Amino acid sequence: MLRESDLVSIQEVRAKVEQAYAAFQQFRTFKQEQLDAIVEAMAAAARAKAAHLAQRAVEETSYGNTPDKTAKNLLTCDILPRTLRGMKTVGILREDTEKKVIEIGVPVGVVAAILPTTNPTSTAIYKTIIALKAGNAVVLSPHPRARACSCETARVLYEAARAAGAPEHIIQCIDNATMEGTDALMRHPRTSVIVATGGAGIVKAAYSSGKPAYGVGPGNVPVLLDASANIGEAVAKVLQGKSFDYGTLCSSEQTLVALEASKQAVMEELKRQQAYLCNETECRAVAKLLIAPNWRINANCVGQAAPKIAQMAGFAVPPETRVLVTPIGGVGKEYPLSMEKLSPVLSLLFVADWEAQVRACQALLKFGGLGHTSVIHTTDPARVREYGLRIPSFRVLVNTPSPHGSTGITTALAPAMTLGCGAMAGNATSDNLGPQHLMNVRRVATMIRKPEEAFETAPSGDVPQMMLSAVDKYLARRGIGGIGGVGAACPAPSVAATVVDRFLGQRGGAAEAPASSCGCPAPTPAPALETPAPSPAPAAEPVKVTDFVCEADVRDAMRAGKKIFTGPRTIITPAARELAAQHDILVTAQRP
Repeated sequence: MLRESDLVSIQEVRAKVEQAYAAFQQFRTFKQEQLDAIVEAMAAAARAKAAHLAQRAVEETSYGNTPDKTAKNLLTCDILPRTLRGMKTVGILREDTEKKVIEIGVPVGVVAAILPTTNPTSTAIYKTIIALKAGNAVVLSPHPRARACSCETARVLYEAARAAGAPEHIIQCIDNATMEGTDALMRHPRTSVIVATGGAGIVKAAYSSGKPAYGVGPGNVPVLLDASANIGEAVAKVLQGKSFDYGTLCSSEQTLVALEASKQAVMEELKRQQAYLCNETECRAVAKLLIAPNWRINANCVGQAAPKIAQMAGFAVPPETRVLVTPIGGVGKEYPLSMEKLSPVLSLLFVADWEAQVRACQALLKFGGLGHTSVIHTTDPARVREYGLRIPSFRVLVNTPSPHGSTGITTALAPAMTLGCGAMAGNATSDNLGPQHLMNVRRVATMIRKPEEAFETAPSGDVPQMMLSAVDKYLARRGIGGIGGVGAACPAPSVAATVVDRFLGQRGGAAEAPASSCGCPAPTPAPALETPAPSPAPAAEPVKVTDFVCEADVRDAMRAGKKIFTGPRTIITPAARELAAQHDILVTAQRP
């Protein structure tokens, strides 16, 4: 039964979606320069309020801390907009004159942006910027426990956007958000796409709404501490990531997987760097406090400081404690602390060797973080590659704190607060979400060849009728039953005849032509086609075709003044393709 607050929320959603859609009708005509100016204005306004909005988020939700929430705000209003500069999203994106294909960016419409309670202001900034950068309107639905700070963030962005020329109502925020109201937003006929951040329930609702949706899965991030790593440096980065905003990011470290041989050194380093090693009794108390019988995290523990969680669990730790470390004996339901904890609680697992480390990290992801993020600390490039090939996550971070690396603060990954987990986790994408996911591409393609010129090898099965006709006529001339039933008079020898002769010769079926049934003289069998000897040519430097191209590869090529040669199987990331198109870096290698 709907409550009065639900009815109020649903009515507000209906009104604001209609307003956003009307604004979009005007906004969809804006040029790239206008969109970029609006994005820059919003980013500048958010930067000026970054610390204030972070403080408001902590005060309202009680999650995290102001300095780290400020850093997350700056990720979305400083690093993100700088990365988006020069990115084309509307109008003509690129034109391939050789292939005669023009690509045109088309906005999707109204974006429904569902916000979490753990990152209520940074996610609002992020989703608004990527939505408007792609030419869309956005309706923000805050978490009920973070309505005030999320809506204040929306007002800051909206005022800046309007001052820069954006239409009225282009950014909307639901002041009376409830779960029923959020559901109405996702199912509204004017809603074009959903970007949902939150618990499993809201993500499932987004995917069940009947609308295109981007949702993300949980992150149970494993950290492999390789034998080659500097233990002190690695532990410092792990603790920096785990304590960041008191563990509220899904990509924060959850379990450190180290070697038995380094157990003493690892534990001493953890203690030295202000981590508290829980004993067996304390570990049981933490597990009982954090994890409910239904395997949900206790909301009262999310984003709380380590000393407070220890106090809630019934024991005391030094006030300077950064992280509670809980040793575990394995992975799975027998070891509850091997799951995601959304707090500065780090599990610690020791195993015998490298193979056992990799298998443990795989198991941790399968237990609750499939497709999300994993980390390795090592100085061995071969170990990095093997780990990357074997681990079932789509962000594999090397020698960095996990929250900072996964969101693009310390790595070249796209700056984002929505991290896709791919098909293995039921997500629509494995990317860090950006404007390119909130736009469509229209392709204008001109005819460049006749249909019969498209094939390098004669197709089997259903042959196009125009090819059947040519083959029928030729076979009729040779006194062989036609394929398509064409009984036309014998045509003169043609290119088609030569092709069929060669094909039949390869199959052993054209050694001797039968007499013509139409009275024409039997044709002389076509001579075998010989490839003429190539004339000597000067030796040319072989072209190296690249198998994979990322944004960093493009930047390296730009600095070196070189081109990157690609082939039909080359994988090119979206960010790399966008940057390369602006500087004409990619070259399609010709087939030999």
